[in-house]
Amino acid sequence: MALAQPRNTPSRSGEVFGFPVAASTTIYQGSLVVLDAGYAVPGATDTGLVAVGRAEETVTAVSAGDAAVRVRRGIFKFANSADTDAIAQADVGADCYIVDDQTVAKTSGTNTRSRAGQIVAVDADGVWVQIGLGL
Repeated sequence: MALAQPRNTPSRSGEVFGFPVAASTTIYQGSLVVLDAGYAVPGATDTGLVAVGRAEETVTAVSAGDAAVRVRRGIFKFANSADTDAIAQADVGADCYIVDDQTVAKTSGTNTRSRAGQIVAVDADGVWVQIGLGL
């Protein structure tokens, strides 16, 4: 039913989210965090993962959901892949793909990797990636 009077609609800042952590999982502060079936796990080479941002803290869960990790969306520097999967300046603006919880690559590895985010800049020591829900 549509509103017929003013409503106090709750809001969030949209920069930091809490996600339940998967069972038997440790997520380290500063790592690239993804959702796998709705639970937070460290970034890894796999398909179907949803990149949500950078871990703000180190968290370990014993059972699924018994711990939550705070994750920030934004632009973060991750390690660059190597060889033919290394990201170059010419790739700025393109998508990049998750290798592990600290490394991104130029390609999906023949459809074996999930999307990390969009390449914003490339430095000699890493790749700046815009990552997170809603970005």
